[in-house]
Amino acid sequence: MRDLHCHILPGVDDGSPNMEYSLRMLDAAKKASVTSIICTPHCRSPYFNYEKMMAAYESFKAAADGFPVYMGFEVNHTKLLELGISTWAPYLGFEQTGQFLLELNTACTEASFDEYERTIYRLQGMGYRVIIAHPERYDAIRKDVSLAERLVDLGCDLQASADFIKGGRFGNSKRTAKKLFKMGLYRYIASDAHKVEHYEMLAKARELYGLKGSHFA
Repeated sequence: MRDLHCHILPGVDDGSPNMEYSLRMLDAAKKASVTSIICTPHCRSPYFNYEKMMAAYESFKAAADGFPVYMGFEVNHTKLLELGISTWAPYLGFEQTGQFLLELNTACTEASFDEYERTIYRLQGMGYRVIIAHPERYDAIRKDVSLAERLVDLGCDLQASADFIKGGRFGNSKRTAKKLFKMGLYRYIASDAHKVEHYEMLAKARELYGLKGSHFA
């Protein structure tokens, strides 16, 4: 089981503060039956520092002592446009898998989706399979779940963050997540781990809402 969204790299964003804690998170991931991890630090202000994040990845990969870890990013839509899609997208997709983890803006509205659609088409044109991070958190989708269907119709995969089982990080996202599961719109559940306890939530979320046919957590 691969965890495709987590903030386990030490000292680069609002996730693990140091290597000691990263290794504690890794132990928790193993206990939750995770067998490989894609490290996805935030590509958004104020955290993004590509060189620092890549260095942290190399250090963590060595400290993981053979446990399979790969590099990716959780790419905020606003930051991606600021950096330039054509310039930066090739550096921000997942190693080996041809996927791209895109974070929309939490306070988005229905009107935002025209721009999101253009970005998604551009990423798909570059050969990426676009994963939408935690749609249960976005204001527009919480108001109208048909917008999540629109993303799936565009060819995106939707990823639930495991903390929804306890309400989520930014308000109560559990109700929306349950609707999206009932509609069969999610492809993945990921830890989105910022701390050790999030892997306990991942194990619980998989137990309650495990997705058949998905080879990722």
